[in-house]
Amino acid sequence: MISFTNRFHGHNSLRYVYKNGQAVRSRSIIIKTISNEHRKKTRVAVVISKKILKSAVGRNLIRRRIYEQVRLKLPYLNATYDIAIIVTSGELLTATHQDITGQLNQLFSQTGVL
Repeated sequence: MISFTNRFHGHNSLRYVYKNGQAVRSRSIIIKTISNEHRKKTRVAVVISKKILKSAVGRNLIRRRIYEQVRLKLPYLNATYDIAIIVTSGELLTATHQDITGQLNQLFSQTGVL
């Protein structure tokens, strides 16, 4: 699990990333990133709507799986960023570990974060 210092706090920060961030999309994930020089650590948020997956258990499972992949990638980031990962499909609930890793690697390389 990712540490508490690497998570978003408050809706205004997340709203800023939604409005001003650069977006990259795969078939079931959207990543919005923006550089943040005012922080010492990168902040990450994983957002899954109830419209995508009704079950809270399923949403939390997807969130934990994505946070674990991000935790492994944090030491390799170029600078400090604010990253919002938006899940747009419930198929990640049954996706394999390699599929999630592949999608996140592809999106992170497209944004230039890694």
